[in-house]
Amino acid sequence: MAVHEHPHRSSGFHLPSFRRNRNAATSESAVSALSDTHTARAYVLASLRLLTGFVFLWAFLDKTFGLGYATSSGKGWIDGGSPTKGFLGSVAAGPMESTFHDWAGAAWADWLFMLGLLGIGVALIAGVALRFAALAGTLMMALMWVAEWPPAQHLSDGSPSMSTNPFAEYHVVYAVVLIALAAASAGDALGLGRLWAKLPLVRRSPWLR
Repeated sequence: MAVHEHPHRSSGFHLPSFRRNRNAATSESAVSALSDTHTARAYVLASLRLLTGFVFLWAFLDKTFGLGYATSSGKGWIDGGSPTKGFLGSVAAGPMESTFHDWAGAAWADWLFMLGLLGIGVALIAGVALRFAALAGTLMMALMWVAEWPPAQHLSDGSPSMSTNPFAEYHVVYAVVLIALAAASAGDALGLGRLWAKLPLVRRSPWLR
């Protein structure tokens, strides 16, 4: 019986292949880079949230206790001063000028304004109820924008308004920041957002997130 060799038969010896390992390493690197980017974005948004929260909370503290910055010492809310009288009483342009003058110094206006500052500030610092904070903050910023009325080139007495931008001034920026923080769930990093979202009441009412 003749024995024939098969020229195409494998000898059973293979050089090591690195293709699978290389693909796996590339995939792991991509996942790691994506995770790092996601983490960096989360911490950037968390930092923005904390800074914005401090803006609101500081305004509340200064106006309440008269810390000597925007509110002089001894003229804080706790001393009998009005946190809205000076600002609303000095409105000198816009379609709601007379309305704001009527509101200036009213007890209900003081309470709503101060509770708004406190609530928004605490919510942002803690990273909870960001949707509600964004809604309340946007309403507050809209009213303050109308009170300053940036589109006006002149005040009601004819003097220049000194407006730096007819639309995109800082109240608009704050409103957009609040909405962005709520949309991005920025309370999950460096905040209590995840724990807050697990509460039964919040699960039943997603708008409280």
